[in-house]
Amino acid sequence: MPMSEYDERAERLDDTLRQAPEDPETLLVFALDNIECQRNNEALELLDRCIALSPRNAAALYARAVANLSLNQYRKAGNDFLRVIVLDPLHVDAYRHLGFIQHTLGKEEAARKTIGKALEIDPGCAGLYCVLGDVHLDLSEFEQAKAAFDKAIELEPDHAEPHCKIAMYYLSRGDMKGLKREYELLKSLDASMAEQIGSLFFSDAP
Repeated sequence: MPMSEYDERAERLDDTLRQAPEDPETLLVFALDNIECQRNNEALELLDRCIALSPRNAAALYARAVANLSLNQYRKAGNDFLRVIVLDPLHVDAYRHLGFIQHTLGKEEAARKTIGKALEIDPGCAGLYCVLGDVHLDLSEFEQAKAAFDKAIELEPDHAEPHCKIAMYYLSRGDMKGLKREYELLKSLDASMAEQIGSLFFSDAP
Protein backbone atom coordinates (compact mmCIF):
# COMPACT_ATOMS: atom_id res chain seq x y z
CA MET A 1 0.00 0.00 0.00
CA PRO A 2 1.50 3.40 -0.99
CA MET A 3 2.38 5.69 1.88
CA SER A 4 0.26 8.78 2.37
CA GLU A 5 1.89 12.19 2.52
CA TYR A 6 1.19 12.22 6.27
CA ASP A 7 2.83 8.81 6.74
CA GLU A 8 5.88 9.90 4.76
CA ARG A 9 6.20 13.03 6.88
CA ALA A 10 5.79 10.97 10.06
CA GLU A 11 8.56 8.63 8.90
CA ARG A 12 10.84 11.60 8.22
CA LEU A 13 10.06 12.98 11.66
CA ASP A 14 10.91 9.63 13.25
CA ASP A 15 14.26 9.75 11.46
CA THR A 16 14.95 13.26 12.73
CA LEU A 17 13.95 12.24 16.25
CA ARG A 18 16.69 9.60 16.18
CA GLN A 19 19.27 11.67 14.34
CA ALA A 20 18.66 15.24 15.55
CA PRO A 21 21.94 16.85 16.59
CA GLU A 22 22.33 18.30 20.06
CA ASP A 23 21.75 21.82 18.81
CA PRO A 24 18.94 23.78 20.53
CA GLU A 25 17.64 25.60 17.47
CA THR A 26 17.62 22.47 15.31
CA LEU A 27 15.86 20.50 18.03
CA LEU A 28 13.26 23.26 18.35
CA VAL A 29 12.56 23.27 14.61
CA PHE A 30 12.10 19.50 14.59
CA ALA A 31 9.89 19.71 17.68
CA LEU A 32 7.63 22.30 16.06
CA ASP A 33 7.25 20.03 13.04
CA ASN A 34 6.12 17.24 15.36
CA ILE A 35 3.63 19.53 17.13
CA GLU A 36 2.20 20.53 13.76
CA CYS A 37 1.58 16.84 13.06
CA GLN A 38 0.05 16.39 16.55
CA ARG A 39 2.97 14.16 17.58
CA ASN A 40 3.17 15.81 20.97
CA ASN A 41 4.99 13.05 22.84
CA GLU A 42 7.74 13.03 20.21
CA ALA A 43 7.88 16.82 20.37
CA LEU A 44 8.29 16.69 24.14
CA GLU A 45 11.28 14.37 23.82
CA LEU A 46 12.98 16.85 21.49
CA LEU A 47 12.02 19.85 23.61
CA ASP A 48 13.34 18.26 26.79
CA ARG A 49 16.69 17.83 25.03
CA CYS A 50 16.54 21.39 23.71
CA ILE A 51 15.76 22.92 27.10
CA ALA A 52 18.44 20.85 28.83
CA LEU A 53 20.93 22.56 26.49
CA SER A 54 19.27 25.99 26.59
CA PRO A 55 17.26 26.40 29.83
CA ARG A 56 16.32 30.03 29.15
CA ASN A 57 15.02 29.44 25.64
CA ALA A 58 11.57 31.04 25.87
CA ALA A 59 10.45 29.70 22.48
CA ALA A 60 11.29 26.13 23.47
CA LEU A 61 9.61 26.50 26.86
CA TYR A 62 6.50 27.88 25.17
CA ALA A 63 6.44 25.03 22.65
CA ARG A 64 6.83 22.46 25.44
CA ALA A 65 3.99 24.10 27.35
CA VAL A 66 1.75 23.94 24.27
CA ALA A 67 2.60 20.27 23.74
CA ASN A 68 1.83 19.45 27.37
CA LEU A 69 -1.40 21.44 27.17
CA SER A 70 -2.45 19.37 24.15
CA LEU A 71 -1.89 16.26 26.28
CA ASN A 72 -3.93 17.74 29.17
CA GLN A 73 -0.82 17.94 31.33
CA TYR A 74 -2.04 21.20 32.82
CA ARG A 75 0.38 21.62 35.70
CA LYS A 76 3.45 20.91 33.59
CA ALA A 77 2.17 23.29 30.93
CA GLY A 78 1.39 25.96 33.51
CA ASN A 79 4.89 25.77 34.99
CA ASP A 80 6.45 26.33 31.57
CA PHE A 81 4.07 29.19 30.70
CA LEU A 82 5.12 30.85 33.97
CA ARG A 83 8.78 30.45 33.00
CA VAL A 84 8.05 31.98 29.59
CA ILE A 85 6.42 35.00 31.26
CA VAL A 86 9.45 35.48 33.52
CA LEU A 87 11.74 35.44 30.47
CA ASP A 88 9.39 37.42 28.22
CA PRO A 89 6.97 39.54 30.29
CA LEU A 90 5.14 40.74 27.14
CA HIS A 91 4.28 37.24 25.85
CA VAL A 92 0.49 37.62 25.68
CA ASP A 93 -0.21 34.08 24.46
CA ALA A 94 1.63 32.65 27.46
CA TYR A 95 -0.59 34.71 29.76
CA ARG A 96 -3.69 33.61 27.84
CA HIS A 97 -2.85 29.92 28.06
CA LEU A 98 -1.86 30.24 31.72
CA GLY A 99 -5.17 31.94 32.47
CA PHE A 100 -7.01 29.13 30.69
CA ILE A 101 -5.14 26.53 32.76
CA GLN A 102 -5.85 28.36 36.01
CA HIS A 103 -9.53 28.56 35.06
CA THR A 104 -9.58 24.86 34.15
CA LEU A 105 -8.04 23.97 37.53
CA GLY A 106 -10.65 26.05 39.36
CA LYS A 107 -8.29 28.88 40.28
CA GLU A 108 -10.65 31.60 39.09
CA GLU A 109 -9.14 34.55 40.96
CA ALA A 110 -5.65 33.65 39.76
CA ALA A 111 -6.98 33.39 36.22
CA ARG A 112 -8.67 36.77 36.52
CA LYS A 113 -5.39 38.38 37.63
CA THR A 114 -3.40 36.67 34.87
CA ILE A 115 -5.79 37.79 32.15
CA GLY A 116 -5.93 41.27 33.65
CA LYS A 117 -2.15 41.58 33.35
CA ALA A 118 -2.29 40.38 29.74
CA LEU A 119 -4.99 42.90 28.86
CA GLU A 120 -2.73 45.67 30.14
CA ILE A 121 -0.22 44.52 27.50
CA ASP A 122 -2.69 43.90 24.66
CA PRO A 123 -6.22 45.19 25.25
CA GLY A 124 -7.13 44.24 21.69
CA CYS A 125 -6.66 40.47 22.05
CA ALA A 126 -10.04 38.77 21.61
CA GLY A 127 -8.79 35.47 23.01
CA LEU A 128 -8.12 37.09 26.37
CA TYR A 129 -11.72 38.25 26.61
CA CYS A 130 -12.91 34.72 25.79
CA VAL A 131 -10.98 33.34 28.77
CA LEU A 132 -12.07 36.23 30.97
CA GLY A 133 -15.71 35.62 30.03
CA ASP A 134 -15.40 31.96 31.01
CA VAL A 135 -13.96 33.00 34.37
CA HIS A 136 -16.83 35.40 35.01
CA LEU A 137 -19.35 32.77 33.93
CA ASP A 138 -17.98 30.22 36.39
CA LEU A 139 -18.20 32.84 39.13
CA SER A 140 -21.85 33.53 38.17
CA GLU A 141 -20.87 37.09 37.19
CA PHE A 142 -23.19 37.00 34.23
CA GLU A 143 -23.16 40.65 33.19
CA GLN A 144 -19.37 40.74 33.22
CA ALA A 145 -19.23 37.46 31.29
CA LYS A 146 -21.50 38.78 28.55
CA ALA A 147 -19.55 42.04 28.38
CA ALA A 148 -16.31 40.08 27.91
CA PHE A 149 -17.77 37.87 25.18
CA ASP A 150 -19.33 40.89 23.46
CA LYS A 151 -15.92 42.59 23.47
CA ALA A 152 -14.33 39.48 21.93
CA ILE A 153 -16.94 39.53 19.16
CA GLU A 154 -16.38 43.24 18.61
CA LEU A 155 -12.65 42.59 18.16
CA GLU A 156 -13.00 39.46 15.99
CA PRO A 157 -16.53 39.36 14.53
CA ASP A 158 -15.59 36.82 11.87
CA HIS A 159 -13.87 34.32 14.18
CA ALA A 160 -15.76 31.35 15.53
CA GLU A 161 -14.43 31.21 19.10
CA PRO A 162 -16.12 34.36 20.47
CA HIS A 163 -19.43 33.27 18.94
CA CYS A 164 -19.06 29.78 20.44
CA LYS A 165 -18.39 31.34 23.83
CA ILE A 166 -21.41 33.62 23.80
CA ALA A 167 -23.57 30.78 22.46
CA MET A 168 -22.65 28.80 25.58
CA TYR A 169 -23.40 31.89 27.66
CA TYR A 170 -26.89 32.12 26.16
CA LEU A 171 -27.40 28.41 26.78
CA SER A 172 -26.36 28.76 30.43
CA ARG A 173 -28.88 31.59 30.83
CA GLY A 174 -31.68 29.75 29.05
CA ASP A 175 -31.78 32.44 26.34
CA MET A 176 -32.85 30.38 23.35
CA LYS A 177 -33.30 33.42 21.09
CA GLY A 178 -29.70 34.41 21.67
CA LEU A 179 -28.55 30.82 21.17
CA LYS A 180 -30.53 30.59 17.93
CA ARG A 181 -28.94 33.79 16.66
CA GLU A 182 -25.44 32.51 17.32
CA TYR A 183 -26.36 29.12 15.86
CA GLU A 184 -27.24 30.80 12.57
CA LEU A 185 -23.95 32.74 12.56
CA LEU A 186 -21.92 29.64 13.41
CA LYS A 187 -23.27 27.78 10.39
CA SER A 188 -20.74 29.71 8.30
CA LEU A 189 -18.05 30.13 10.97
CA ASP A 190 -17.90 26.69 12.62
CA ALA A 191 -20.18 24.17 10.93
CA SER A 192 -19.28 21.42 13.40
CA MET A 193 -20.28 23.47 16.45
CA ALA A 194 -23.42 24.68 14.69
CA GLU A 195 -24.37 21.10 13.92
CA GLN A 196 -23.92 20.12 17.58
CA ILE A 197 -26.07 23.01 18.77
CA GLY A 198 -28.67 22.43 16.08
CA SER A 199 -29.01 18.71 16.68
CA LEU A 200 -29.64 19.33 20.38
CA PHE A 201 -31.88 22.38 20.30
CA PHE A 202 -33.22 23.24 16.86
CA SER A 203 -35.32 20.99 14.66
CA ASP A 204 -34.17 22.57 11.38
CA ALA A 205 -30.63 21.20 11.83
CA PRO A 206 -29.64 18.53 9.26
